[in-house]
Amino acid sequence: MSKVYVFKTSPDTVLQDYQKLLAVAQVENYLNPQVTTFLKDNISWHFPYLSANTTPWQLEGTILGLHKQGITDITCVQNKTVVTNAFKGEKLNKYVPLFEKYHIPVLYNFKEEDMKWVIHEPKEKLLALHEVFPDGVRVPDYFYGKNVVHLPTMKCHIYTTTTGAMKNAFGGLLNTKRHYTHSVIHETLVDLLQIQKEIHPGMFAVMDGTVCGNGPGPRTMDPIEKDYILASDDQVAIDAIASQMMGFNPLDLPYIRIAHERGLGVGDPKQIEVVGEDIERINFKFKVGDNLASSVGDFLWFGPLKSIQNLFFRTPLVNLFIFGSFFYHDYLWWPFKGKRKMEHFKKTSRWGKLFDQYDG
Repeated sequence: MSKVYVFKTSPDTVLQDYQKLLAVAQVENYLNPQVTTFLKDNISWHFPYLSANTTPWQLEGTILGLHKQGITDITCVQNKTVVTNAFKGEKLNKYVPLFEKYHIPVLYNFKEEDMKWVIHEPKEKLLALHEVFPDGVRVPDYFYGKNVVHLPTMKCHIYTTTTGAMKNAFGGLLNTKRHYTHSVIHETLVDLLQIQKEIHPGMFAVMDGTVCGNGPGPRTMDPIEKDYILASDDQVAIDAIASQMMGFNPLDLPYIRIAHERGLGVGDPKQIEVVGEDIERINFKFKVGDNLASSVGDFLWFGPLKSIQNLFFRTPLVNLFIFGSFFYHDYLWWPFKGKRKMEHFKKTSRWGKLFDQYDG
């Protein structure tokens, strides 16, 4: 039976609680101590919008927790997307001072001097990626033989309903053409989990639910204080429990259900032991909803134009959609809604005030 560890926390105790979480979860049993462990943080948006991105206390608490359990050979790997700037994101979200404080080298999967993209030959048949990328599924060579610790947050997602540990591999393992996979996103996440199990000697996930994202994520959400932190070696199980806490039936989410059926993890909450808090009656009653960008995506990827989506996303026309998404998020939603929400949150929320205390 898989285990998911769920603790309550507070801004005053969060670093100690993260260390306790990793100790109780016995993280050292799931990561090979003889090899490097890299952190895969989650920068869904380069702007400092709590709930969208790995929190600085999640990053710092995980580093401290790993060190305390004897895991000290640690790096971090960043990725970029067509609408997210990794350098801007790690700076504005206050990761850089932590990397410097704890001497964590940062590598970038889009820098050739850091890693190269090589064709991966899967041991088992994939569900979708071999058809999306018929010339071969490429992954970073740096990932082979290293442990990975994912650092997702609890939030909704416009295309997968919820997003967590499994979705966090999306940016690191696929290059900037990952938008090719959106019409088969659930199967893609299952394929990526299979690949991870083939290339990583150890995997673990530490999820932050101190501030959760309700609404059309992974960016344009409402940040909601919930004070939870979670951990597990089972990427499927931690996503299942997080989804259940947010108010969704995990087995109704195809990426969780398919991974469960293929034996890549446990997605049925009845078969998962939750250690720590009693969450049986927890239901955040989150709803995904839509925004302008997701409405366009739904129409093209899943609607009547799905059959000719390659015309839009595999030709120069894709640049129009990239610009549209970038403009909508960075020049409309952020200045007129997101920035104001965040400023209000920092004044009224305990976690917003803690964020302000971190060096930027």
